[in-house]
Amino acid sequence: MKGGKILMNKVQKQQDEGFTIIEVVLVLAIAALIMLMVFIALPALQRNQRDSARQNDVSRLQSALTNHKGRNRGQLPQANSGAYNNFFGSSLRINNDAFADPSGENYDAQVIRTGSASQPQEFSADRANHIYFYPGASCDGENVTGNISTNARKVAIVKPLEGGGFHCTEA
Repeated sequence: MKGGKILMNKVQKQQDEGFTIIEVVLVLAIAALIMLMVFIALPALQRNQRDSARQNDVSRLQSALTNHKGRNRGQLPQANSGAYNNFFGSSLRINNDAFADPSGENYDAQVIRTGSASQPQEFSADRANHIYFYPGASCDGENVTGNISTNARKVAIVKPLEGGGFHCTEA
């Protein structure tokens, strides 16, 4: 009898080892939930990173325009898109790189030459590489205000952001 009791305890111990199917399914469900959260958050993080790069590019542009004004008696480049695109190619290169949007396309200047800047034009996703210039206008937070003047000594620089809205700064 005593030997039979030991044998039963050994058999019972062997059955208690390992995981049940419910425990395995629960762990896999938790892992899948974590992976799903990562895949949902990743595009938003990448979009925010590209928007930060665009804002840094606008700051770089603002500094270059301020330097240009200092060397040219307070004058900005001519108020046309070609002059600003030439400025991008000559004054904004670092180690011979292109002044480009994080999407890979070179930035394209769009100079707004007439009207009031109180209502910036609509930005579309197919024009992610555009930077808009409003000569004579000012930035009020995220709003562009003032009357546009082609012979102005200041310019509002507006860059649409992928996450919505736009970044506005003055030079």
